[in-house]
Amino acid sequence: MTSVAADHPAAHVLTWDDIAATAEAMAAKVLADGVPDVVVAVLRGGVIPAVLLSHQLGVRTVRTVEIIHTTTDGVNAEKTVHPQVINPASLGRLVGADVLIVDDIAGSGDTGECAADLVSAAGAARIRTAVCVVNTGNWHRTQPPEQELTYVGATVTGWVTFPWEQR
Repeated sequence: MTSVAADHPAAHVLTWDDIAATAEAMAAKVLADGVPDVVVAVLRGGVIPAVLLSHQLGVRTVRTVEIIHTTTDGVNAEKTVHPQVINPASLGRLVGADVLIVDDIAGSGDTGECAADLVSAAGAARIRTAVCVVNTGNWHRTQPPEQELTYVGATVTGWVTFPWEQR
């Protein structure tokens, strides 16, 4: 993490270098556990880290699933009661596949759980998750993020602004 947003003191602002370093560190951990067959990006924020990881891992099969859990893009945006899945069929068949689900951030953990359920229903044999940042201020699960998620780049408390969100 490099700085805190001037317009919102509780927001952590990440740079492209931060994301590249996080992806590189997570890729090393993933490789130590074996190369996945498929990388699944959670739209929208997980697309860029997923592509970075897919290149570093040498995985050419990248799929996406759209799961929406915030009502706007604003700082501390309100969440929907449950994650909303748009076009779950976009995952296709994952029968017998080793799948790595990638997202930019985890707050409550609900989006990741929803994505894992969808990937499981598509037939994946192994499911791993990689998240660039966990906002522990929103984490409500009994287990800590490091036990719920396979790979965590960093943990913070507060809103995170990613380089692709900066104007």
